[in-house]
Amino acid sequence: MVTAVTHGVKISVETEYQPGYSSPLEQHFVFTYRVTIENMSEFSVKLLRRHWYIHDAEKPVQQVEGEGVIGQKPILEPGQKHQYISGCSLRSGFGKMYGTYTMQRIMDGKLFKVVIPEFTMILPFKLN
Repeated sequence: MVTAVTHGVKISVETEYQPGYSSPLEQHFVFTYRVTIENMSEFSVKLLRRHWYIHDAEKPVQQVEGEGVIGQKPILEPGQKHQYISGCSLRSGFGKMYGTYTMQRIMDGKLFKVVIPEFTMILPFKLN
């Protein structure tokens, strides 16, 4: 698991290879990642947008931007957590992701960026 804290918001990410959804002979390797967002600040915050950088050893860097996460724009009160699971497919079986969330402080509307720490997606047998 990797973790980063920015402006009192803690982001933790865990990854897992999904062999049942992957097709190695077709160079299609599926990974899931579980993101936990924890509001450690004293203010209520809302997640508005995401911006991902996706590196696959066999493709150019991709960027994905959009509103919310998995169709949601969660509001987190101080001490609250929000968790979701998403996925990524790679051609090489080796890659990494990182990015930012755009958040808004509810009390005054101030926007700020929160770092999504870099995490790797590596086929288990490539680690040997």
